Amino acid sequence: MPQGQVAAVPADGLTTRQRRNRPLLAVHTGEMKGKSTAAFGMAMRAWNQGWSIAVYQFVKSAKWKVGEENALTALGRLHEQTGEGGPVVWHKMGSGWSWSRKHGEETDHAADAAEGWAQIRRDLAAEAHRFYVLDEFTYPMKWGWVDVDEVVRTLRDRPGNQHVVITGRDAHPALVEAADLVVEMTKVKHPMDAGQKGQRGIEW
Repeated sequence: MPQGQVAAVPADGLTTRQRRNRPLLAVHTGEMKGKSTAAFGMAMRAWNQGWSIAVYQFVKSAKWKVGEENALTALGRLHEQTGEGGPVVWHKMGSGWSWSRKHGEETDHAADAAEGWAQIRRDLAAEAHRFYVLDEFTYPMKWGWVDVDEVVRTLRDRPGNQHVVITGRDAHPALVEAADLVVEMTKVKHPMDAGQKGQRGIEW
């Protein structure tokens, strides 16, 4: 177990063990690549602990497959066959869409977002999983397709020991304020600056 030193010890009445094991709300935001990649890496650690993993992905197309989906669903099958790790479910919410906003009508996207959030809310209330990835969920919050106050309240008041990681650009200030861990990905250099497009095994 890493032996890092905390910056402060709050007067919250909790033991070190209790404080260490509090469920976390994490936000990966910023303009640079790596937000989802980091979240899926955390999901793999959670799987190794035997936790139930749920990914709710808001993407350009419900037909779009990423390497992390294949890897995590394969780990889910391994759990079913051998009992190793934890169960994995992967949801592509609604018809699929992302920050590009190029396909479908605004009302369609809003309805898909509301449907997706309703499922997440039900699963949190039922304590259906131990670790959640809400991939690119900052966008429906930004565009008003889900109620920000309700989202923040639901996440803040979620029962049990459920960790949640939310990814996407332009995280709402209220979400950032409520989170326990916030990372902002910033660009120093990127291959596209030199005219190099995304490649297999790196971007997908």
